[in-house]
This record gives sequence, C-alpha cells and structure tokens, in this order.
Amino acid sequence: MMPDPIAQTAASAFMQGDWRATRAAYQDLIASGQADGEAFARLAFACFRLDDAAEAHAAAEKALSLQGRNLRAMVVKAELLTAEGNPRAANFYNGLILDVAGEPANASPDLVAHVETARRARAQVQANMLNLLEDELKSAGWSQRGSPPRFNLALDVLTGRKQPYFQQPKRFFYPELPNIQFYPREQFPWLDAIEAATEDMKRELEAVLRDGADFAPYLKHTPHIPSQDYALIESMDWSTAFLIKLGEETDVAARCPRTMEALAHAPLCRVKARSPEAMFSQLKAGAHIWPHTGVVNTRLICHVPLIVPPDCLFRVGNDTRRWEAGKAWVFDDTIEHEAKNNSDRTRVVLIFDIWRPELDEEERHLVSTLLESMDAYSPPPPGSNH
Repeated sequence: MMPDPIAQTAASAFMQGDWRATRAAYQDLIASGQADGEAFARLAFACFRLDDAAEAHAAAEKALSLQGRNLRAMVVKAELLTAEGNPRAANFYNGLILDVAGEPANASPDLVAHVETARRARAQVQANMLNLLEDELKSAGWSQRGSPPRFNLALDVLTGRKQPYFQQPKRFFYPELPNIQFYPREQFPWLDAIEAATEDMKRELEAVLRDGADFAPYLKHTPHIPSQDYALIESMDWSTAFLIKLGEETDVAARCPRTMEALAHAPLCRVKARSPEAMFSQLKAGAHIWPHTGVVNTRLICHVPLIVPPDCLFRVGNDTRRWEAGKAWVFDDTIEHEAKNNSDRTRVVLIFDIWRPELDEEERHLVSTLLESMDAYSPPPPGSNH
C-alpha cells in the first residue's frame, strides 16, 4: 500500500516544527477519516503551539478517547490547564504523564523537556500539599515525635516519603495478622531477662568464635534449586553457629548454658523438624544480605546484638535501624528486610524465632500440625527455613 500523501505531508510538517502547516495537514487528514489517536495528539500539539487553546483541548481529548495513554495529548492537557490557572486538574494529567513516561528520558526527544516539566510541577504540588497538611495537622495537635507512629507512617506513605511494605511469606500465609515491621519493645517484657544475660552470652559466643569450627556459611548450594547466583552462597561472610537447628539442640548449645537459660524465657515457635531455630549470626565487614522475605508469617524473629561495630544497618520495610549491643528487637521477617555491615569489623547477633503474640494456643497447635503435615509431604529445601 502506498503511503497516504496527506499523512506524509502532516508528518513532515510536524517534524519540521511548522505548526500552521501541521494544523492544516492534520485537519485534512481528520476530514479524510484516516486519523488515529496520534494524529489528533499531533494536531493538539500544533494548536497548543499556536495558542489555539480551544482546538488544542478538543483534539487532545479526542486523542485520549482513542488512545488513553497517549503521552503527547496528556502533555497538551497538562500545560494548557497550568496556563489557565487550574493546577488541580493539571496535577492530575502530570501524574498520568509520569505514570506513562516514567523518567523523562523514556519519552520521545521532543517531549523530554515537557515530561521534566511535569515531574517538577508534580514535586512542587507534593511539597505544597505536605506544607499545608503539616500546618493543618499541627493545629490539630500533631507532632512528628509525639503522635502515633502508624499515623506518621500513613502520612509518609501518602506524601511519597516512604512506600508501604506488606507480608510476603514464601510458603505459608496466615490471614488477618497485623502488618508491623518492628514490634514495640514493650510488648515483650520477657526480653528483659534475655538482655540482662548479654555479657554472659557474649562470653560464650567469644569462646565459640575462638574455636571457629562451629560456624558455617548460612546459605549453601542446594541441588536442583535454580537462581543461586548470590555472592553469599557458600560464603563465610554470612555464617552461623546454630544452638537450635530445626527444633533440635546442637553441640554448641551444650557449650553455651547461659545463652540457653536466657532463651528459655522466650515463647519459642515450636514446629517439629522446623523450629525453633536459634543461632549466632556472623556478618563480616563489608557484607550485604540482600533484600528478602521469610517463609511463614505465624512467627516473628528476635535479634539480640552481641558484637556490634558502628555503621551496621538493618532495614525492615521502610524502617532502618542500627544494632546496639544488648538491646533486642522483634520484627516480621515476611516483610522485605536486608542487612549491611559497613564497618571494618565483624558483627554477631543472636537470632531466634518466636510465635506471633496474636496467635492463641489453639491456633499455634493447628499451625504446627499444618506445617508438620506439609513438611512430611513436601519438605522445604535445606536452608530455606529463614
């Protein structure tokens, strides 16, 4: 099929930036019944450049009715509405522009500057909204330090300063459990007794470290499991010495009696051949445990820092913290988390799993039975429990 001469004329005028010729040619193309959404968008763009706002609006709206994600038509609408003093409506189209284009560089060359304009305008609206919101909230008694943390998180998510994270267990999801990254420390008063044993546990850990034979890479190559391209597999940069592994005490436990006495205070998660697990977890200088999620959301993970150099970071969802020796925390490992040791020394933390406090005794018994039955039929791959 021979190229349509009207379409060729219109495209050529558009490429040359001859907006009067572009308008005339695309009007002819539309009159011939051959126009698609992009033709209307180019007509809108030409009319916009010629300050013909009425026809630019009409052509852009027609383009969007034919091609709902036409970037050029969105740009025309956004910039016309901005010029007309309608920032609220313009903000709507600027949001669509960024949704379609992503980064300015993803747009066609002649639209790059327009997409950047949309990005800046969107950021300014967000900043203005944040200032207005905070002024109104302060008048209602809000403060960053004194107001409920989950309200502050909701505000951060609303304004784009943080993103929401949710439970993503790999093997078993238990519904209607709260989505909490780090649990409030006061919810676990039994941690007081464990923290009080920090120095004793550290002395036992140091003896295990001196011996060295009990630490092994946490991640190991597993036959028949794909996608194992990860620097920490078979690496001593992330290694563990188990006190309890898959519910059974190890030889290390016998050499660490004070640590085991401390762990007796915790509501350890008991599932035959699966948990509890308790370990000394060693992360060497410069090591990075990539973002990942745990396997079941019916338990929580406890960290008791024992050897913690400065500049060691732990992130759960959008909350990043630094370990402090002897100060425990409890978190949901089915929410994306990662660890970094940016120091020049080794970090070692005692890690163990507990039942979620929201589960009553009947639920714990049923969950244990369910997981044990699952494992009997299809056992999880080695090393997959965390």
